[in-house]
Amino acid sequence: MSKKVKARDEQKKQKSRKKTKKDIQSFKKEVETDNHKISVEELLARLGTDQHLGLSHSAAMLRLETDGPNMLTPAPKTPEWINFLKHMFGGFAILLWSGSILCFIAYIIQRTTQHQPAYDNLYLGGALFFVVVVTGLFSYFQEHKSSAIMDSFKNLVPQYATVIREGEINTISAEDLVVGDIVEVKFGDRVPADIRILESHSLKVDNSSLTGESEPQVRSTEFTHDNPLETKNLAFFSTNVLEGTCRGVVIATGDRTVMGRIANLTAGLDQVQSPIAREIEHFIRIITVFAVILGCTFFVIAMILGYTFLDAAIFLIGIIVANVPEGLLATVTVCLTLTAKRMACRNCLVKNLEAVETLGSTSTICSDKTGTLTQNRMTVAHLWYDQSIVESNTTESFKGSEFNKDDRSFNALLLCAALCNSAEFKGGQEEVHPLKKDVNGNASEAALLKFAEIVYGGIGPVRRTHYKVTEIPFNSTDKYQVSVHSFNTSDSSFIVEMKGAPERILDRCNMIIINGDTTLLTTSLKEQFEEAYMDMGGMGERVLGFADLILPKDQYPQSYEFSSEPPNFPLTNLRFLGLISMIDPPRAAVPDAVAKCRTAGVRVIMVTGDHPITAKAIARSVGIITNPTVEDIAKTRGIPTNEVDPRQASSIVVHGGELRDMKAEDLDAVICYHNEIVFARTSPQQKLIIVEACQRRGEIVAVTGDGVNDSPALKRADIGVAMGIAGSDVSKQAADMILLDDNFASIVVAIEEGRLIFDNLKKSIAYTLTSNLPEITPFLFFMMFDIPLALGTLAILCIDIGTDMLPAISLAYEKAESDIMSRMPRDPYEDRLVNKKLILMAYLQIGVIQTVACFFTFFAIMAEHGFPPSKLIGIRHNWDSKDVEDLEDGYGQEWTYRERKELEYTASTGFFVSIVVTQWCDLIICKTRRNSIIHQGMRNHVLNFALFLETVIACVICYCPGMKTALRMYPVRFIWWTYTLPFGLLIILFDEGRRYFIRRSPGGWVEQETYY
Repeated sequence: MSKKVKARDEQKKQKSRKKTKKDIQSFKKEVETDNHKISVEELLARLGTDQHLGLSHSAAMLRLETDGPNMLTPAPKTPEWINFLKHMFGGFAILLWSGSILCFIAYIIQRTTQHQPAYDNLYLGGALFFVVVVTGLFSYFQEHKSSAIMDSFKNLVPQYATVIREGEINTISAEDLVVGDIVEVKFGDRVPADIRILESHSLKVDNSSLTGESEPQVRSTEFTHDNPLETKNLAFFSTNVLEGTCRGVVIATGDRTVMGRIANLTAGLDQVQSPIAREIEHFIRIITVFAVILGCTFFVIAMILGYTFLDAAIFLIGIIVANVPEGLLATVTVCLTLTAKRMACRNCLVKNLEAVETLGSTSTICSDKTGTLTQNRMTVAHLWYDQSIVESNTTESFKGSEFNKDDRSFNALLLCAALCNSAEFKGGQEEVHPLKKDVNGNASEAALLKFAEIVYGGIGPVRRTHYKVTEIPFNSTDKYQVSVHSFNTSDSSFIVEMKGAPERILDRCNMIIINGDTTLLTTSLKEQFEEAYMDMGGMGERVLGFADLILPKDQYPQSYEFSSEPPNFPLTNLRFLGLISMIDPPRAAVPDAVAKCRTAGVRVIMVTGDHPITAKAIARSVGIITNPTVEDIAKTRGIPTNEVDPRQASSIVVHGGELRDMKAEDLDAVICYHNEIVFARTSPQQKLIIVEACQRRGEIVAVTGDGVNDSPALKRADIGVAMGIAGSDVSKQAADMILLDDNFASIVVAIEEGRLIFDNLKKSIAYTLTSNLPEITPFLFFMMFDIPLALGTLAILCIDIGTDMLPAISLAYEKAESDIMSRMPRDPYEDRLVNKKLILMAYLQIGVIQTVACFFTFFAIMAEHGFPPSKLIGIRHNWDSKDVEDLEDGYGQEWTYRERKELEYTASTGFFVSIVVTQWCDLIICKTRRNSIIHQGMRNHVLNFALFLETVIACVICYCPGMKTALRMYPVRFIWWTYTLPFGLLIILFDEGRRYFIRRSPGGWVEQETYY
């Protein structure tokens, strides 16, 4: 490795270490510079360079050492082993690790204090260890993703640059550019740094990755705007040159470029904790506090009852561990994974499992316009000819049949649009629909080309008939394009076709075609033109004017030699043909999707880098804006806009320039008082500020975007949604979810799935927690009443990660109870995943019935063998003593230690079977939180299978040979299975009654106290 490379790597490391929160705050600020405002002479003097000679080699080397290379500082990556440990020990896993360690501690205590310790705690500790490791590995590999944000930016960096140093033109590595270098850029290049244009020849750049503008941007030496991103005399690092050439002076390199600021802002932002992660954290706190309080309470009771400290400590550990739902981590992970796979089938690729639920909680969507709400292709929207505006179909079903090619006015306009057009279809697309064909040329000309292709049924023959003789390309000074074509008629051989800015085209015309006849262009007709031009422009459409002139054969015979420099054919006194306007039309499914978002209480805010008029027009057409804005109210009343109270308008369009001058509280007020908002001409920093303002109000914010300019907002959002087709690598890396079809309507699907999984996770947790009480109470009764242990640790394991696992997961397949898209988004502070009502429902209502049912079976089996409940109280010491071989039952029969243990394990198996039977009924009632079971039905086939499998597993555990030794599970009589059925029926009737009162009295006492 060379010294230069080593020094550069060390420099990158030092820069990376210096990055602080303060830097991130500075990156959030708008670009502030006057390099585009001052004169060229002053700028060159400031930068210490010469326009013709450039920098000296020594000066460039010194600046390179001082400022560092022209490259983006890589973000420090989190090592994979740390990511792995986060999955192993983060969130819910820590609860299971704690339980496992406590089990091992309890086993060690028993091992050191007892002659023949039971292996229960060792087995339980091992099982918990196994569950947490397997689940951790599963979630790690599911979510495994490299944080390659900076690498994506690096891919945008051009490799080489043409630079002038000491008067010589050299090609050097782009990394070696310094401020003050004079560079030359041409068509096809990427701009190697932020540059001030010194000379320009028809230069156009693609700024879409920075500003969101889909149209090519003209760049010249002219200072046109105070905002550096808007002015024409700056070109930015890593933007593409579409046309022309230029010479410029480098004003910023590396991290100091506009692109560098966005890169550092994106990489430096902390990931927002997802709502589901907060909910799981909240649940862990509840369970931990409950388990510790319960354990400590009975530790004290045990000490009061005279147990030794070590015995009381084992009780404490046993009660805490019994509260840990061993299977719940796996259940939650699998449920989220199943939903993620279901969403992938519907074109929503989830990169982060927790993001599955986040969209369901979303209350605000900040959506980009181009490519997300719109089709990202310019399309002919309206035509003005014969003194009227004609609407064109902008959908993919357009066939051109609504236009009459025999109409002479329309035919002349269409011919001009087809001929005065530099765009061409790329080869090898014969079978592709015209609207989907790739085109060489800019977006507007491509739209005209596709329109003509469809209406003509093929543009090739038309162009071959009217072949091009000469042309004058479009330039930003004249704002028109002219071409001369063959036009063989009896009195003509050639025709001049012109298109461009409507007002410039009209100025060159003295005639107009109306109803196929050429007439004089009067003042009245010019006024009609102005009105049509304003109407079409007011719809946010790009309007072009068209004109022609049929050249007389006597002056321009077939042999005439045309020249474009200077033009030797007329460019004035033309015939005006009409106007054609184009727009990037909304996707067909978007208006319906926005309407569904409204119904679901989700506000859609448009945040775009495009022009306010275009943004407002698209927002109106898709339903983001439905009410009048301040400007609309002022226009209706005929008063200035400053006389209208902004709060009277529920809709508002905010320009990036206005946003730049707003304080945080002003932006908060805009978001608070206006329900329908469009932010236009926004910078990447402003998109981020808008997201943070929404989050300050407690909103769960989703952001959609496809460009580099969207990446900071995508990363800061509660959930970032990138576009899979048109999206940049950077936006995909910053996002949590990718729409594979680039369709905003897919977000509605994701919201629905997110809401459904949250509801179903509640049901899964309610189902899982219900069996906790019958698992805990045997320990408490064992300790307090000195009765034999009704349920062993191994049996608890069989329930939590055996019989209960698939039924809990099967609830993820449950259909929605009602139209979940017609309710408001959940309140993240009130509607928790696990709340007080769910805990009370699981533990103190259904859990109590289950516990009573299980003890009924346990005591019934014991009583049938001569040990009624009255005989069992206080018997534990003799029962567990190996020295007592003649313990009498209620009938006077004597029981040996081995016989007693067989009876205890048989009754314990009966207790286990009772939990399984009552969990059948619990699973059925957990299918629905509001509807009747009769209405909800049993159409969840996975759940039906889970009921069957749960029973099979229970039978295997009870009756399979070897289970006596392995799990201390003994065969039970069939009649003992039925002891619990009345209690199961009670559970179903109790919950049906509860839900009936909820439906009968919405918002009543029953709903307030029991609807979880």
